[in-house]
Amino acid sequence: MADVARLAGVSSQTVSRVSNGYAGVNEETRQQVLAAMKELGYRPNSAARALKRGEFRTIGVITFTLSTTGNVRTLEAIATSAAAEGYAVTLLPVAVPTQDEVRGAFSRLEELAVDAVIVIMEVHLLDAATVTLPPHVQVVVVDSDAGSHYTVVDTDQSGGTRTAVQHLLDLGHLTVWHLAGPEDSFAAQRRADAWHGALTDAGRPAPPVVRGDWSAESGYRAGLELAAQEDCTAVFAANDQMALGLLRALHERGRRVPEDVSVIGFDDIPEASSFLPPLTTLHQDFAEVGRLCVQAVLRKMRRDGPQRGTTLVPTRLVLRDSTAPPPGGGAGEG
Repeated sequence: MADVARLAGVSSQTVSRVSNGYAGVNEETRQQVLAAMKELGYRPNSAARALKRGEFRTIGVITFTLSTTGNVRTLEAIATSAAAEGYAVTLLPVAVPTQDEVRGAFSRLEELAVDAVIVIMEVHLLDAATVTLPPHVQVVVVDSDAGSHYTVVDTDQSGGTRTAVQHLLDLGHLTVWHLAGPEDSFAAQRRADAWHGALTDAGRPAPPVVRGDWSAESGYRAGLELAAQEDCTAVFAANDQMALGLLRALHERGRRVPEDVSVIGFDDIPEASSFLPPLTTLHQDFAEVGRLCVQAVLRKMRRDGPQRGTTLVPTRLVLRDSTAPPPGGGAGEG
């Protein structure tokens, strides 16, 4: 730093202010310092800076799978939002969602020197009495029902599902079948519960749930079952990938979409508009979920935000060509 100061003709304090990004240095001086840094090959010592400030400018992210669209897009949004705030992200995938694995993940993240942690939970874990997160670590949880114990950010699973079901009922369908996600998924359970609740509130019968594992292949297998149900005229799929497999199964069994069967998904993945037919679906604002996660964890670090509670991000119905009135133009009403 002293060498940079001599070459730039400024004080070491000015070099420190420039390297740390502080305001109050005029642009000409800042450029002189940056040029001297480049000439001498000087890079600020982030470890020393962290020790001095007591922070590492790094957020840890624990996730239990990177195989789902929601987790990957949420992670991308978190990384983008963190970078905008001057923070890096350290990712730690956990193979098995157990207490020991969670405890080990937090220990490894502490060794890697992070300021706070965002946990992309997805599976039912925090609901278990035996599972807790370290009390001394600032934590925000994504996709969980643990708002009474932690700070949680999530998509409005229930609100989006009710919008999907109501859209199909408004078209005249007597009821709506449900292609659900895996039983251990919080999001899948919340969507299934809301689907059932929406039908009950409307006084409509709830057909048996057909379940997949979020993949298009599982949607195809479930779709073969649904295609065999002659009274099935509308299906709400818990995600777009399963809806894709469902569309294939219906096509192979000669059930036209949307003339014979309406299909609606959840996520609004980029490819949804290229399905055949283009898929009506619920748009999840992953970018907003990621931004709110980062903002929440930064507020907790600064002790100026709530320590628990849930923030829900609304969904938006995207109408395309996969939904229509039932065969007979609304004969299913009643």
